[in-house]
Amino acid sequence: MVGYDPEGRCVSTAEAAAAGSASGLVTRVLVSPLDVLKIRFQLQIEQLSSRNPAAKYHGILQAVQCIFREEGLTAFWKGHVPAQFLSVGFGAVQFMTFEGLTELMHNFTSFKARDPLVHLVCGGLAACTASVAVQPVDTLRTRFAAQGEPKIYLNLRHAVVTMYQTEGPQTFYRGLTPTLIAVFPYAGLQFFFYNILQQFSKWVIPDEAKTGAGVRNLVCGSCAGVVSKSLTYPLDLVKKRLQVGGFEHARAAFGQVRTYGGFLDCVRQIMREEGPGGFFKGLSPSLLKAAFSSGLIFFWYELFCSLLSTMKSPESTKRKEG
Repeated sequence: MVGYDPEGRCVSTAEAAAAGSASGLVTRVLVSPLDVLKIRFQLQIEQLSSRNPAAKYHGILQAVQCIFREEGLTAFWKGHVPAQFLSVGFGAVQFMTFEGLTELMHNFTSFKARDPLVHLVCGGLAACTASVAVQPVDTLRTRFAAQGEPKIYLNLRHAVVTMYQTEGPQTFYRGLTPTLIAVFPYAGLQFFFYNILQQFSKWVIPDEAKTGAGVRNLVCGSCAGVVSKSLTYPLDLVKKRLQVGGFEHARAAFGQVRTYGGFLDCVRQIMREEGPGGFFKGLSPSLLKAAFSSGLIFFWYELFCSLLSTMKSPESTKRKEG
């Protein structure tokens, strides 16, 4: 169901947007704690090790205990409102664009819509389009998740006004360059591997019962997310470091802070001060999040698309080609 299928049931652009936004909303609620952990790890300058007394966070369990003790249970959903705007908006634009691009590729080029390479290119382009649309919300989400106690931003409106007045409108697009550099291969590989794994699973179990389709979608999506995230993680870390630029005073309670002059300067500083391992801080919670979020995104998207398709009359289950 993901991507245009000339031989199967297809969803309209509006239905793809609705299914994408709904899948993003449900998934965000479930994976928010892992996202907060990932961001805290990514922004910590000190080595993530119990042997480093200056490090605030040492590992996943220790970080969970520390955050819960100091900030309470709700801390794991810090920035949840802008994060939901991000997930809903990103999901809607990404899947709507992806469905449209795969149909265009099928109708106006010699490539087939179900070709994995088509999904690679269309998935990357769709994610870039969605990233540009929701980058301001992503920056807000990162600021909320990164701040400790006492809070710098009291609510979403206060954050928007404060950031605009003190840092200017360009601050909402901090980290856009590494975002686009990272999201194209990440999302492209995600759709690519999901396509490959789906075809492989259908070849291995051709007579799979309909009730097992959801599990297959979940597993294929999770595996695709883990592989894609592993290959593109350093760029995601650089993006997060750039997004909290100008926000150093709120990070003081978490340890050392740094100011970066841009993408290349950030890369140089991380390499010089933290070594190659610095680019993989927070990888463990990030892979857990990627497995859960990617699996759930595809699971819920396929489910919502199926529900929307069954709600339509038989005569309208296929879009007109061209």
